[in-house]
Amino acid sequence: MVWAEGQELQAGKYIIGEVLGQGGFGITYQALHVSLNQQVVIKTPNEYLKRDPNYNKYVKRFIQEAQLIAKLSQDPHPNIVRVSDLFQEGETHCLVMEFIPGKSLFELVGQQGALPEAEALNYIRQIGDALAFVHQQGLVHRDAHPGNIMLRGKGKAVLIDFGISGELAPTTVSSMHLGHGGFAPIEQSRGDRKPTLDIYCLAATLYYTVTGERPTSSFERKVYDAVLHPPKQLNSTISDRLNQGILKGMALEAKNRPQSMQEWLKLLESPEVLVPPPVKKSYRQEVVRPLSKEYFSLPPRKSDIAVAKAVRTLSCSLLRVLCSLGIKRVCPNRYVRCYTRQTRTIPWISLVGSFMLYLLMGCNLAVAAAVPVAVAGTVAVAVAGTVAVAVAVASLWPYADVLAVPVAVAGTVAMAVAMAWSGVVAGGGAWAVVGAGCSAVATFMNFLSAEATLEKSFSEFHTFLILAGTSILGLVLGWFFIQHSI
Repeated sequence: MVWAEGQELQAGKYIIGEVLGQGGFGITYQALHVSLNQQVVIKTPNEYLKRDPNYNKYVKRFIQEAQLIAKLSQDPHPNIVRVSDLFQEGETHCLVMEFIPGKSLFELVGQQGALPEAEALNYIRQIGDALAFVHQQGLVHRDAHPGNIMLRGKGKAVLIDFGISGELAPTTVSSMHLGHGGFAPIEQSRGDRKPTLDIYCLAATLYYTVTGERPTSSFERKVYDAVLHPPKQLNSTISDRLNQGILKGMALEAKNRPQSMQEWLKLLESPEVLVPPPVKKSYRQEVVRPLSKEYFSLPPRKSDIAVAKAVRTLSCSLLRVLCSLGIKRVCPNRYVRCYTRQTRTIPWISLVGSFMLYLLMGCNLAVAAAVPVAVAGTVAVAVAGTVAVAVAVASLWPYADVLAVPVAVAGTVAMAVAMAWSGVVAGGGAWAVVGAGCSAVATFMNFLSAEATLEKSFSEFHTFLILAGTSILGLVLGWFFIQHSI
């Protein structure tokens, strides 16, 4: 019979409250532990089962398994309800368990609909860990459906109501046909006690949690070939990993499921992301003492000044070479005016005039065909280049400017003598002497004009190369022109 609310048990130790649930095998009451002033749950077998010829066997197994479950409370798992007492009231055996306030997972999904994947996995992993602990003790829960998963709050789930009734009740009232049908595997009707049974129940619970729909029962799938729709078909937001994990856990045949709870839970884990270990920062403290005032009052040493000038000269020369090659990035801002590549001006008229004069001189030397004349011409060519050489040397030797003028004048005189001599030998007479003097003066003036213009765009060395090259080219071409024409 059903106990009335307010009935006392164990001589007033417990007071019966409301009925929490009633199934094919037992009735569950909420009760008060008077001395502790604590709410508890008392579960008893149904009275009408006494008519069953195997009732005594069921009750004996009920007591044995209740004692085994009570041992779990000696080393309690945080996600398993605790058993506190086992007693007999008259002819009725009672199992006292911890009362868990809150909603069941079944009620939460019924009110809110399908839960997000992360929240659902949080509850299922806790219950899966609890079931793995149960399996290590040689027990099987047999009834891990959403109605037996209570939610305490703060995301904590607790597994309640071990499925003793699932094995002890007659097959006509098996949990496969109770209000939570669809969560039990087909082998539960045969009384199997393997971990794969709980794996199916929990996978079916996860199916319901992420879809809000009960899965097709294993009985219908086995007998009527009913189709189990993949959960991703009902909720496209769940991951493929979760979809496949549920389907593998709900395989119709136990041999096709993962054989341990840990193995099945691994199927639900996200790929592990390797995070590099944190790098411990290390610091080194150095004491920097300011320089004394006496240090700054000391005059600079001559050796320091010489080294500074040498370094500045070397750096300047290197920057000049690099900038002349067009590499502007190496030029600091303060050297931009000095080293930035500028537009170069070439005095073509002066150079062409000098070239033609030297071409004429080369022709005269070729016509004369005399060794002394050739020697004099060669000397004239060498001395003529002293204009550019004197200018170039002036930048390196401070007294070169004094020698530049007399050297240039001497070169002009030598040039005039050479050209006059070559003209006389060729048969020109006095006019050859006059023409040679005019040519020498013109050549000298051309060189001075060309040198002044070239130095604005080129270095002294490059200026010398341009002037010397023009002279030699004119002489050689004049010489070869006459030689090949005769």
